[in-house]
Amino acid sequence: MAITLTHTASATTVTLPDALNWADEYTWSPVQQAKTYTTTGALLIEEGVKQAGRPITLEGSADTSWCTRALVDQLHAWAHTAGITLTLTLRGVAHSVTFDHERGALQGLPVLFFEDAAIASDDWYVPTLRFVEL
Repeated sequence: MAITLTHTASATTVTLPDALNWADEYTWSPVQQAKTYTTTGALLIEEGVKQAGRPITLEGSADTSWCTRALVDQLHAWAHTAGITLTLTLRGVAHSVTFDHERGALQGLPVLFFEDAAIASDDWYVPTLRFVEL
C-alpha cells in the first residue's frame, strides 16, 4: 500500500517509498500521567488523554526505501514552511501531521556520494521524516 503525503493547502501529493519503517509506532502513549505525594504521604495519580502530539518517524535504510533527490528537495521545501499542515496516509489511515522540527524534521542521505558538479535530481537518497500528529 502506498505511503503518501499531501500538502493540505495546495492539494499536492507526493508518494513516499513503500518500505519506510514507522520507527516509533509503539513508543508513544496517549495517556499523560503525573504522580505526586500528598503531605500525608499518600500517592496522588492524575491522568488525562493527550489530544495530539503523537510522533511519527518514517525511516529509510541503506538497502531499501530510497527516493530521488528531487523528492528530498520537495520535502525540504515543505519542511521549511512554517505552520504547514500535511496529510500522511500510512497503511490506509490518514494522519494530520506537521514536521517535527524539535527532533530534526527531515534527513536525506545520499546512497552514493558524488562530487558536487555531478549531483543530479535523480540521485538516490535514504530519507528520514519526523512528523508530529495534530
